Amino acid sequence: MRQDGRLNPVLRGALHTWFRLSRGLTLGVRGAVIDGQDRVLLVRHTYVGGWHMPGGGVEAGETAGEALVRELTEEAAIAITHPPRLHGMFFNGHASRRDHVLVYVVRDFLELGPKAPDREIAATGFFPLAELPPDTTRGTRARLDEIVSGRAPSPHWT
Repeated sequence: MRQDGRLNPVLRGALHTWFRLSRGLTLGVRGAVIDGQDRVLLVRHTYVGGWHMPGGGVEAGETAGEALVRELTEEAAIAITHPPRLHGMFFNGHASRRDHVLVYVVRDFLELGPKAPDREIAATGFFPLAELPPDTTRGTRARLDEIVSGRAPSPHWT
């Protein structure tokens, strides 16, 4: 890992090669967790820069919904209390030629307690949708803009 908290490019490439060999297609989920004050929950990972919506990979034998519940609990101490709405499915060609991400809008949830930093998550926070942190990733900004504006989702992550 580099000093800036990002994975070494060689290691990152090796991980993507392993994913390509071990999985025909990679599928991930992200949750746009929006509270009653129009603030969105974002996470900062230890291994990649910027603020992101919480989420992660769908494991073998797991549904996308189960993965979303697991990832929100693990990354942000959030429990979904009402089924989320699927915003869209996005091809993430920057990760690999096989990666897709499902984004769900989560408006009904409980905070299970404060999320302490750990090996994966450096920080979490709710931010006003109109005032996202400057280093919020481009893909995260694009998805949130679609959700807020009601525009049709792009087929591509960025």
